[in-house]
Amino acid sequence: MPDLEPLDPEEGKELYLEARKDELTDSTISAQKYRLEAFVEWCDESDVDNLNELTGRDLYAYRVWRREGHGFNRDPIQRVTLRSQLGTIRAFLRFCSEIEAVPPDLFEKVAMPTVSAGEEVSDSTLDPDRVVGILEYLDQYKYASRDHLSVLLAWHTGCRIGGMLSLDLGDIDHDATHPRIDGPAVHFVHRPETGTPLKNKEKGERWNRISTYVSTVIEDYVAGPRIDVVDDYDREPLITTTYGRPVPGTVRMSLYRVTRPCWLGKECPHDRDPEDCEATMLKKASTCPSSRSPHDLRSGRVTYYRRNEVPRRIVKDRLNASEEILDKHYDRRSARERAQQRSDYLPDI
Repeated sequence: MPDLEPLDPEEGKELYLEARKDELTDSTISAQKYRLEAFVEWCDESDVDNLNELTGRDLYAYRVWRREGHGFNRDPIQRVTLRSQLGTIRAFLRFCSEIEAVPPDLFEKVAMPTVSAGEEVSDSTLDPDRVVGILEYLDQYKYASRDHLSVLLAWHTGCRIGGMLSLDLGDIDHDATHPRIDGPAVHFVHRPETGTPLKNKEKGERWNRISTYVSTVIEDYVAGPRIDVVDDYDREPLITTTYGRPVPGTVRMSLYRVTRPCWLGKECPHDRDPEDCEATMLKKASTCPSSRSPHDLRSGRVTYYRRNEVPRRIVKDRLNASEEILDKHYDRRSARERAQQRSDYLPDI
Protein backbone atom coordinates (compact mmCIF):
# COMPACT_ATOMS: atom_id res chain seq x y z
CA MET A 1 0.00 0.00 0.00
CA PRO A 2 1.43 3.45 -0.91
CA ASP A 3 2.39 5.90 1.79
CA LEU A 4 -0.52 8.23 2.47
CA GLU A 5 -0.23 12.01 2.26
CA PRO A 6 -2.08 13.85 5.07
CA LEU A 7 -5.18 15.70 3.86
CA ASP A 8 -7.64 17.84 5.80
CA PRO A 9 -11.33 16.96 5.05
CA GLU A 10 -12.20 20.52 4.01
CA GLU A 11 -9.19 20.72 1.70
CA GLY A 12 -10.05 17.30 0.27
CA LYS A 13 -13.58 18.48 -0.49
CA GLU A 14 -12.29 21.54 -2.35
CA LEU A 15 -9.77 19.48 -4.36
CA TYR A 16 -12.48 17.00 -5.37
CA LEU A 17 -14.95 19.68 -6.47
CA GLU A 18 -12.26 21.47 -8.47
CA ALA A 19 -11.30 18.20 -10.18
CA ARG A 20 -14.92 17.49 -11.19
CA LYS A 21 -15.71 20.95 -12.56
CA ASP A 22 -14.86 20.07 -16.14
CA GLU A 23 -17.13 17.03 -16.27
CA LEU A 24 -20.18 17.93 -14.17
CA THR A 25 -22.80 20.65 -14.55
CA ASP A 26 -22.96 23.52 -12.08
CA SER A 27 -26.13 22.11 -10.51
CA THR A 28 -24.49 18.69 -9.98
CA ILE A 29 -21.41 20.32 -8.49
CA SER A 30 -23.67 22.31 -6.15
CA ALA A 31 -25.49 19.14 -5.05
CA GLN A 32 -22.23 17.29 -4.44
CA LYS A 33 -20.84 20.23 -2.50
CA TYR A 34 -23.87 20.14 -0.18
CA ARG A 35 -23.44 16.40 0.42
CA LEU A 36 -19.72 16.71 1.09
CA GLU A 37 -20.27 19.61 3.48
CA ALA A 38 -22.30 17.22 5.63
CA PHE A 39 -19.39 14.76 5.59
CA VAL A 40 -16.89 17.48 6.52
CA GLU A 41 -19.20 18.53 9.34
CA TRP A 42 -19.26 14.94 10.63
CA CYS A 43 -15.46 14.80 10.44
CA ASP A 44 -15.27 17.96 12.54
CA GLU A 45 -17.68 16.58 15.15
CA SER A 46 -15.77 13.30 15.24
CA ASP A 47 -12.33 14.94 15.51
CA VAL A 48 -11.22 13.54 12.15
CA ASP A 49 -8.79 16.18 10.89
CA ASN A 50 -6.85 13.91 8.53
CA LEU A 51 -8.55 11.70 5.93
CA ASN A 52 -5.72 9.16 6.37
CA GLU A 53 -7.36 8.18 9.66
CA LEU A 54 -10.70 7.07 8.17
CA THR A 55 -11.74 3.43 8.61
CA GLY A 56 -14.66 1.34 7.48
CA ARG A 57 -16.15 1.69 10.96
CA ASP A 58 -15.98 5.48 10.64
CA LEU A 59 -17.86 5.34 7.36
CA TYR A 60 -20.59 3.24 8.94
CA ALA A 61 -20.84 5.77 11.78
CA TYR A 62 -21.22 8.57 9.22
CA ARG A 63 -23.96 6.64 7.44
CA VAL A 64 -25.96 6.39 10.69
CA TRP A 65 -25.24 10.04 11.58
CA ARG A 66 -26.49 11.25 8.20
CA ARG A 67 -29.51 8.93 8.15
CA GLU A 68 -30.66 10.23 11.54
CA GLY A 69 -30.40 13.87 10.48
CA HIS A 70 -27.67 14.99 12.85
CA GLY A 71 -25.66 18.13 12.21
CA PHE A 72 -26.57 21.77 11.69
CA ASN A 73 -30.02 22.36 10.18
CA ARG A 74 -30.33 18.82 8.79
CA ASP A 75 -33.27 16.42 8.89
CA PRO A 76 -33.51 12.60 8.82
CA ILE A 77 -33.51 11.28 5.27
CA GLN A 78 -35.06 8.33 3.44
CA ARG A 79 -33.04 5.39 2.16
CA VAL A 80 -33.15 6.51 -1.47
CA THR A 81 -31.74 9.94 -0.50
CA LEU A 82 -29.16 8.34 1.76
CA ARG A 83 -28.06 6.07 -1.09
CA SER A 84 -27.60 9.08 -3.37
CA GLN A 85 -25.59 10.96 -0.74
CA LEU A 86 -23.38 7.98 0.07
CA GLY A 87 -22.75 7.57 -3.66
CA THR A 88 -21.13 10.99 -3.60
CA ILE A 89 -19.00 9.97 -0.60
CA ARG A 90 -17.85 6.87 -2.49
CA ALA A 91 -16.84 8.98 -5.49
CA PHE A 92 -15.05 11.42 -3.18
CA LEU A 93 -13.10 8.65 -1.44
CA ARG A 94 -12.19 7.06 -4.77
CA PHE A 95 -10.72 10.43 -5.78
CA CYS A 96 -8.90 10.67 -2.45
CA SER A 97 -7.36 7.25 -3.06
CA GLU A 98 -6.08 8.45 -6.45
CA ILE A 99 -4.22 11.31 -4.76
CA GLU A 100 -2.95 8.94 -2.02
CA ALA A 101 -4.94 10.45 0.85
CA VAL A 102 -6.82 7.25 1.80
CA PRO A 103 -6.25 3.51 1.20
CA PRO A 104 -7.12 2.39 -2.37
CA ASP A 105 -10.03 0.19 -1.27
CA LEU A 106 -11.57 2.48 1.35
CA PHE A 107 -14.37 3.70 -0.95
CA GLU A 108 -15.58 0.09 -1.24
CA LYS A 109 -16.31 0.11 2.50
CA VAL A 110 -19.09 2.69 2.09
CA ALA A 111 -22.07 0.39 2.61
CA MET A 112 -24.83 1.41 0.21
CA PRO A 113 -28.41 0.85 1.43
CA THR A 114 -30.56 -1.27 -0.87
CA VAL A 115 -33.74 0.31 -2.19
CA SER A 116 -36.67 -1.17 -4.03
CA ALA A 117 -37.71 0.01 -7.48
CA GLY A 118 -40.60 1.88 -5.90
CA GLU A 119 -38.34 3.67 -3.43
CA GLU A 120 -36.14 4.95 -6.26
CA VAL A 121 -38.95 7.20 -7.43
CA SER A 122 -40.36 10.07 -5.41
CA ASP A 123 -44.16 10.23 -5.36
CA SER A 124 -44.15 13.92 -4.49
CA THR A 125 -45.75 16.22 -7.03
CA LEU A 126 -47.61 19.50 -7.35
CA ASP A 127 -51.15 18.77 -8.42
CA PRO A 128 -52.14 20.71 -11.55
CA ASP A 129 -55.24 22.08 -9.79
CA ARG A 130 -53.00 23.58 -7.08
CA VAL A 131 -50.82 25.20 -9.73
CA VAL A 132 -53.85 26.87 -11.28
CA GLY A 133 -54.81 28.30 -7.89
CA ILE A 134 -51.28 29.55 -7.20
CA LEU A 135 -51.04 31.21 -10.61
CA GLU A 136 -54.44 32.86 -10.15
CA TYR A 137 -53.27 34.26 -6.80
CA LEU A 138 -50.00 35.51 -8.28
CA ASP A 139 -51.82 37.03 -11.25
CA GLN A 140 -54.12 38.97 -8.92
CA TYR A 141 -51.78 39.97 -6.09
CA LYS A 142 -48.20 39.61 -7.43
CA TYR A 143 -48.66 40.22 -11.14
CA ALA A 144 -45.45 40.24 -13.22
CA SER A 145 -43.30 39.78 -10.11
CA ARG A 146 -40.25 37.54 -10.22
CA ASP A 147 -42.21 34.87 -8.32
CA HIS A 148 -45.09 35.11 -10.80
CA LEU A 149 -42.84 34.86 -13.84
CA SER A 150 -40.77 31.99 -12.40
CA VAL A 151 -43.80 29.81 -11.66
CA LEU A 152 -45.45 30.77 -14.95
CA LEU A 153 -42.41 29.90 -17.07
CA ALA A 154 -41.75 26.65 -15.21
CA TRP A 155 -45.37 25.59 -15.60
CA HIS A 156 -45.94 26.60 -19.22
CA THR A 157 -42.62 25.35 -20.60
CA GLY A 158 -41.96 22.49 -18.17
CA CYS A 159 -38.33 23.62 -18.04
CA ARG A 160 -35.78 22.84 -15.38
CA ILE A 161 -34.51 25.66 -13.14
CA GLY A 162 -31.20 25.72 -15.00
CA GLY A 163 -33.00 26.17 -18.30
CA MET A 164 -35.15 28.99 -16.96
CA LEU A 165 -32.17 30.84 -15.50
CA SER A 166 -30.22 30.42 -18.74
CA LEU A 167 -32.67 32.67 -20.59
CA ASP A 168 -31.48 36.11 -21.71
CA LEU A 169 -33.67 38.96 -22.91
CA GLY A 170 -32.65 38.07 -26.46
CA ASP A 171 -33.94 34.51 -26.05
CA ILE A 172 -37.55 35.70 -25.96
CA ASP A 173 -39.35 36.05 -29.29
CA HIS A 174 -42.49 38.09 -28.59
CA ASP A 175 -43.22 38.85 -32.23
CA ALA A 176 -43.30 35.30 -33.62
CA THR A 177 -40.42 35.95 -36.04
CA HIS A 178 -39.21 32.35 -35.95
CA PRO A 179 -40.19 30.87 -39.33
CA ARG A 180 -41.41 27.56 -37.93
CA ILE A 181 -43.21 28.73 -34.78
CA ASP A 182 -46.61 30.36 -34.99
CA GLY A 183 -46.61 32.60 -31.93
CA PRO A 184 -44.31 33.86 -29.14
CA ALA A 185 -41.56 31.48 -28.01
CA VAL A 186 -38.54 31.12 -25.74
CA HIS A 187 -35.18 29.72 -26.84
CA PHE A 188 -33.15 27.51 -24.50
CA VAL A 189 -29.46 27.63 -25.45
CA HIS A 190 -26.48 25.71 -24.01
CA ARG A 191 -23.83 28.30 -23.06
CA PRO A 192 -21.36 26.58 -20.70
CA GLU A 193 -18.56 29.04 -21.48
CA THR A 194 -20.61 31.88 -19.99
CA GLY A 195 -22.04 30.13 -16.98
CA THR A 196 -25.38 28.67 -18.17
CA PRO A 197 -25.02 25.07 -19.34
CA LEU A 198 -28.14 23.04 -20.03
CA LYS A 199 -28.47 19.65 -18.35
CA ASN A 200 -28.41 17.75 -21.65
CA LYS A 201 -25.95 20.18 -23.27
CA GLU A 202 -26.52 20.83 -27.00
CA LYS A 203 -29.27 18.21 -27.05
CA GLY A 204 -31.17 20.37 -24.58
CA GLU A 205 -31.34 23.33 -26.98
CA ARG A 206 -34.88 23.98 -28.20
CA TRP A 207 -37.57 26.55 -28.91
CA ASN A 208 -40.68 26.31 -26.73
CA ARG A 209 -43.89 28.01 -27.83
CA ILE A 210 -45.54 30.20 -25.16
CA SER A 211 -48.98 31.78 -25.06
CA THR A 212 -49.68 35.44 -25.71
CA TYR A 213 -50.52 35.80 -22.00
CA VAL A 214 -47.12 34.43 -20.89
CA SER A 215 -45.42 36.70 -23.43
CA THR A 216 -47.31 39.70 -22.00
CA VAL A 217 -46.32 38.84 -18.43
CA ILE A 218 -42.68 38.64 -19.54
CA GLU A 219 -42.94 42.05 -21.19
CA ASP A 220 -44.57 43.55 -18.10
CA TYR A 221 -41.92 42.03 -15.83
CA VAL A 222 -39.13 43.44 -18.00
CA ALA A 223 -40.81 46.86 -18.13
CA GLY A 224 -41.53 46.85 -14.38
CA PRO A 225 -39.98 44.84 -11.53
CA ARG A 226 -37.00 43.44 -13.42
CA ILE A 227 -33.73 44.92 -12.16
CA ASP A 228 -31.74 46.13 -15.16
CA VAL A 229 -28.37 44.47 -14.61
CA VAL A 230 -25.94 42.26 -16.54
CA ASP A 231 -24.31 39.08 -15.29
CA ASP A 232 -20.61 38.33 -14.88
CA TYR A 233 -20.29 37.76 -18.64
CA ASP A 234 -22.04 40.99 -19.66
CA ARG A 235 -25.14 39.07 -20.70
CA GLU A 236 -28.64 40.38 -19.96
CA PRO A 237 -30.53 37.72 -17.99
CA LEU A 238 -34.30 37.60 -18.32
CA ILE A 239 -34.77 36.99 -14.59
CA THR A 240 -32.53 39.07 -12.36
CA THR A 241 -31.62 39.97 -8.81
CA THR A 242 -29.65 42.96 -7.54
CA TYR A 243 -26.49 40.91 -8.09
CA GLY A 244 -27.24 39.74 -11.63
CA ARG A 245 -28.43 36.30 -12.70
CA PRO A 246 -30.07 34.37 -9.84
CA VAL A 247 -28.71 31.10 -8.53
CA PRO A 248 -31.04 28.07 -8.63
CA GLY A 249 -31.63 28.28 -4.89
CA THR A 250 -33.38 31.63 -5.35
CA VAL A 251 -36.05 30.13 -7.60
CA ARG A 252 -36.27 26.98 -5.49
CA MET A 253 -36.92 29.09 -2.39
CA SER A 254 -39.60 31.07 -4.25
CA LEU A 255 -41.49 27.92 -5.11
CA TYR A 256 -41.28 26.61 -1.56
CA ARG A 257 -42.71 29.91 -0.39
CA VAL A 258 -45.64 30.26 -2.79
CA THR A 259 -46.76 26.63 -2.42
CA ARG A 260 -47.46 27.03 1.31
CA PRO A 261 -51.25 27.29 1.82
CA CYS A 262 -50.84 30.01 4.47
CA TRP A 263 -48.95 32.21 2.00
CA LEU A 264 -52.04 32.11 -0.21
CA GLY A 265 -54.18 33.16 2.74
CA LYS A 266 -55.63 29.67 3.22
CA GLU A 267 -56.13 27.82 6.47
CA CYS A 268 -53.26 25.52 7.43
CA PRO A 269 -54.18 21.91 6.58
CA HIS A 270 -51.62 20.65 9.09
CA ASP A 271 -53.16 22.16 12.25
CA ARG A 272 -50.22 24.47 12.77
CA ASP A 273 -50.38 27.92 14.29
CA PRO A 274 -48.76 30.39 11.85
CA GLU A 275 -47.54 32.41 14.82
CA ASP A 276 -45.39 29.48 15.97
CA CYS A 277 -44.72 27.58 12.73
CA GLU A 278 -41.10 27.79 11.60
CA ALA A 279 -42.17 27.14 8.00
CA THR A 280 -43.52 30.70 7.82
CA MET A 281 -39.89 31.88 7.78
CA LEU A 282 -38.45 32.10 4.26
CA LYS A 283 -35.42 29.94 4.96
CA LYS A 284 -37.63 27.28 6.54
CA ALA A 285 -40.39 27.32 3.91
CA SER A 286 -39.34 23.88 2.64
CA THR A 287 -40.25 22.36 6.02
CA CYS A 288 -43.96 22.95 5.36
CA PRO A 289 -45.50 19.56 4.40
CA SER A 290 -47.44 21.31 1.63
CA SER A 291 -44.46 23.10 0.06
CA ARG A 292 -43.23 21.73 -3.22
CA SER A 293 -39.98 21.80 -5.20
CA PRO A 294 -39.33 22.69 -8.86
CA HIS A 295 -39.11 18.96 -9.59
CA ASP A 296 -42.66 18.60 -8.21
CA LEU A 297 -43.87 21.40 -10.47
CA ARG A 298 -42.26 19.72 -13.47
CA SER A 299 -43.84 16.38 -12.59
CA GLY A 300 -47.20 18.13 -12.21
CA ARG A 301 -46.85 19.50 -15.72
CA VAL A 302 -46.08 16.06 -17.15
CA THR A 303 -49.07 14.63 -15.30
CA TYR A 304 -51.29 17.38 -16.70
CA TYR A 305 -50.10 16.67 -20.26
CA ARG A 306 -50.60 12.93 -19.92
CA ARG A 307 -54.06 13.31 -18.35
CA ASN A 308 -54.97 15.38 -21.39
CA GLU A 309 -53.49 12.73 -23.70
CA VAL A 310 -50.72 14.88 -25.15
CA PRO A 311 -48.52 12.41 -27.10
CA ARG A 312 -45.44 11.26 -25.20
CA ARG A 313 -43.19 12.33 -28.08
CA ILE A 314 -44.44 15.93 -27.80
CA VAL A 315 -43.99 15.97 -24.02
CA LYS A 316 -40.50 14.46 -24.39
CA ASP A 317 -39.39 17.16 -26.83
CA ARG A 318 -40.92 20.05 -24.90
CA LEU A 319 -39.43 19.04 -21.55
CA ASN A 320 -36.17 17.68 -23.00
CA ALA A 321 -36.29 14.34 -21.22
CA SER A 322 -36.47 10.76 -22.45
CA GLU A 323 -39.78 8.90 -22.38
CA GLU A 324 -38.29 6.48 -19.85
CA ILE A 325 -37.35 9.30 -17.47
CA LEU A 326 -40.73 10.99 -17.92
CA ASP A 327 -42.56 7.76 -17.13
CA LYS A 328 -40.37 6.87 -14.16
CA HIS A 329 -39.82 10.21 -12.45
CA TYR A 330 -42.46 12.68 -13.60
CA ASP A 331 -45.78 11.07 -14.60
CA ARG A 332 -47.90 11.01 -11.42
CA ARG A 333 -51.12 9.64 -12.87
CA SER A 334 -52.55 6.88 -10.71
CA ALA A 335 -52.61 3.30 -12.00
CA ARG A 336 -56.39 3.64 -12.26
CA GLU A 337 -56.10 6.78 -14.40
CA ARG A 338 -53.66 5.09 -16.75
CA ALA A 339 -55.89 2.04 -17.08
CA GLN A 340 -58.91 4.22 -17.89
CA GLN A 341 -57.02 6.17 -20.53
CA ARG A 342 -55.80 2.95 -22.14
CA SER A 343 -59.32 1.57 -22.23
CA ASP A 344 -60.52 4.62 -24.14
CA TYR A 345 -58.45 3.41 -27.11
CA LEU A 346 -59.44 -0.26 -26.91
CA PRO A 347 -62.49 -1.78 -28.61
CA ASP A 348 -65.33 -2.67 -26.25
CA ILE A 349 -65.67 -6.40 -27.03
